[in-house]
Amino acid sequence: LQAYARFSGAPLTVNSINNSWRTLKGDLPVLVSEDIVISQPAKILNFLRKQKYNADYDLSAKQGADTLAYIALLEEKLLPALLHTFWIEAENYCSVTKPWFASRFAFPLSLYLPGKMSREALNRILLTKGGPPLYSLTEVEAQIYRDAKECLNLLSKRLGTSQFFFGDTPTTLDAFVFGFLAPIYKVCFPRVHLQEHLKQLPNLCRFCDDILTRYFRLTVSGYSPAGQDTADANLQKLTQLVNKESNLIEKV
Repeated sequence: LQAYARFSGAPLTVNSINNSWRTLKGDLPVLVSEDIVISQPAKILNFLRKQKYNADYDLSAKQGADTLAYIALLEEKLLPALLHTFWIEAENYCSVTKPWFASRFAFPLSLYLPGKMSREALNRILLTKGGPPLYSLTEVEAQIYRDAKECLNLLSKRLGTSQFFFGDTPTTLDAFVFGFLAPIYKVCFPRVHLQEHLKQLPNLCRFCDDILTRYFRLTVSGYSPAGQDTADANLQKLTQLVNKESNLIEKV
């Protein structure tokens, strides 16, 4: 959503909150515009388009249909592997995802909510991928990563040498692809099964780097020079929080 807003010039102000029940409907993200409250990414994008912030203005009908097809492909083939990488893979979850999300919640929610989110991710994967002929979790994991690699290969082939998927201007499809790829590409996981495959596709890596540099003012290393001190301070605070909670857990 942030990528689409920047592509279309929508003047969004991002407010971070540490729990979803502070919102009216209990889910995130939420767009608030005067007296209008909208949740769900698709509805928010439609609202932005109605306000004349349309990144797809120049697309043909065929390109619009291709956009819907590729978004469906991302959600079917790549999303399960993304959920598994963040929430199910034990090393990634324990060393990155859990402390990262726990740092946003107050104690004792920081001990409970990451586990709840992990279970929800697993249930979602098994609900969509756990039917016959894949009965065991090992078989499901192998299949979702095969599907994800196939999806990345298709995206790489479709992008080719172009800057964006439909030419020189980013559109909804670019926002969706970036939203799926950037976390895989940039987060420093101990288990980098999917990340390694992505990094073998240099045009997709270049695609992410270009958007980060142009629209989020981040260098390829991850932070703009002006923001490095802030990033270091945030990392130090996160480390202190994780250590503090680890000590509390040991005492319990």
